[in-house]
Amino acid sequence: MSHIEPETRWASSYTSAPASGSGGDFDCDSSAQPRPRQSGLVRGALLAIAFGTTVVLSGTIGAIAALTVPLSEAFVRHSEDANLSLQELWRKGVRHEVTRPVNILVMGIDEVQGIGADNVDIFSGRSDTMLLVRVDPTQQAASVMSIPRDTQVNFPGRRDVTKINHANLIGGPKLAAEVVSHNLNGVAVDRYVRFNTGAFRELVDLLGGVEVYVPQRMFYEDHTQKLYIDLQEGLQTLNGDEAEQFARFRSDGNGDIGRVQRQQQLIQALRDRLTSPAVIPRIPQILQLMGTYIDTNLTAEELLALINFALDIDQQNFHMVMLPGRFSQASEYIASYWILNPLEVEQVMQDFFQVKPYREVALQSEPLRDLRIAVQNATGYPRVASQVVRYLQDQGFENVYVVEDWPTAQLETEIIVQRGNLQGGSQVEHILGLGHVLAASTGDLRSDLTIRIGQDWRERARI
Repeated sequence: MSHIEPETRWASSYTSAPASGSGGDFDCDSSAQPRPRQSGLVRGALLAIAFGTTVVLSGTIGAIAALTVPLSEAFVRHSEDANLSLQELWRKGVRHEVTRPVNILVMGIDEVQGIGADNVDIFSGRSDTMLLVRVDPTQQAASVMSIPRDTQVNFPGRRDVTKINHANLIGGPKLAAEVVSHNLNGVAVDRYVRFNTGAFRELVDLLGGVEVYVPQRMFYEDHTQKLYIDLQEGLQTLNGDEAEQFARFRSDGNGDIGRVQRQQQLIQALRDRLTSPAVIPRIPQILQLMGTYIDTNLTAEELLALINFALDIDQQNFHMVMLPGRFSQASEYIASYWILNPLEVEQVMQDFFQVKPYREVALQSEPLRDLRIAVQNATGYPRVASQVVRYLQDQGFENVYVVEDWPTAQLETEIIVQRGNLQGGSQVEHILGLGHVLAASTGDLRSDLTIRIGQDWRERARI
């Protein structure tokens, strides 16, 4: 399967009193063909709502550009009641639900020079950010896979290879979906969302900035791209321009993969920021902003259903993973590519997107003792990481190493599943006897798992 599925129905509603004043049950028109963008407060509100609490856009920096809290008459009517959570306020007005697993392709599009924000061609550039999101009501889980922009792919019907970020430039969201499906085991793509990256800067500013740890001094200039990056190391609150600099920096030796990791850091930070009722007074400005910068074939009903799904999802069931691969060597290609690892891609597609592998034999995980495990001290006390390394070595692990301390102390240990190996992460959690598994790519890039040791280890070890 290599297309965006047409006329599928996956969002339903119960009789309720939604904000629009309309009620009753209905079937969604979920046509997947690109639609002309709709203007006005209603369309803008629906778009902003969808990207506010939906899992769909929680997995990308661009998706973050569309995040905001839900807006409905019920929300506004009860917003002064401090005893109600945002989730409770939202549910007073809307009762839509996702009825089957859905895959959504999200793309952040490079700014096209000379094109105004009110021109639909602002979505015609290369995709600077791409992710595939699976929302699965049967598991009450969501998976977000970051696809590096330099990923080497074949376009359907062509033998030559190119970078995946060219797909939208050449053939818009339809071709982008076909390329993703063609190269990722035939995964179905049900819907798409495109956003212009200019929205990100403005949204972060509207939210009062975002707190992020900048791991190193970041300085870079590229006059041809009008790109200027100048950030100091340390934990700090970044404004919109600085947050974009943080996301786009590539001169750390990790290229596009470092960018993916920083995008996931921003996702986590912004999700925390967006759960506060303090954003309510800024909703009108956010609605105006989003009405300009978003293009999608999600229907209004589907957007509302995604919000309700996101409100109920547990953090443990929200998974972020990066498309497995490696950097190309200078001797292989003139251009720099992210080369897919076929076996690991099949494993990720099976585990997170329920796509059956091409191979007849069952996929085998790497033996637990061979996992590359980075240990990072986040207790605020010295020498704890070395102690954990010795403990793991005593348990039979052979490839365990210490990385630089995390700058802030945290209470609970995190086992970061850097490459999507949830089974391995769960086994390590059991061996440690503490912590929780976090499916993300925010640990050490060389590792399969990164253990970020919290103060619960000190209590366990009785230091």
